Amino acid sequence: MALLEILTYPDPRLKDESQPVTAFDDALRAFVADLEETMRLGPGAVGIAAPQVGRALRLAIVDCSSKAKLPTNHGRMILINPEITEWDGFAVGREGCLSVPDFTGNVIRAERITLEARDEHGEHRQYQFEGYEARAVQHEIDHLDGLLFLDRLVSRRNDLFKRKTYK
Repeated sequence: MALLEILTYPDPRLKDESQPVTAFDDALRAFVADLEETMRLGPGAVGIAAPQVGRALRLAIVDCSSKAKLPTNHGRMILINPEITEWDGFAVGREGCLSVPDFTGNVIRAERITLEARDEHGEHRQYQFEGYEARAVQHEIDHLDGLLFLDRLVSRRNDLFKRKTYK
């Protein structure tokens, strides 16, 4: 496995729209392993998307299991070619990002979503998320569409904050 370089804002590659994954092979699984290792070594990271390491593929990893107080938690998920099929409710919440290491911001997201995706073996998966986990998944899917949380701030003037030191 290898630690991958994380692109940071304003790198223009973060704005590129990703292409669907078509080959579910050993090369893909090796990339997933490298991407996951990179996420786990990131400070406080619960997700990472392929575009954050310069690969324009519709692939993200989300794992909120480190957040013990969540009511529901699916653990480690490899989300390939994800598609939100339903959403409900809206809530404002604070978000941070490995690609925007110096800031956090308030973003409006759906409170509950239903998602269809494939895993690293090409198997179809369907999930229902709520709360923090739904927010994390939507954040990572935005990366696949060339969006950062900065693009979804409630207000650039009042809802962007200098990040405190990671613990």
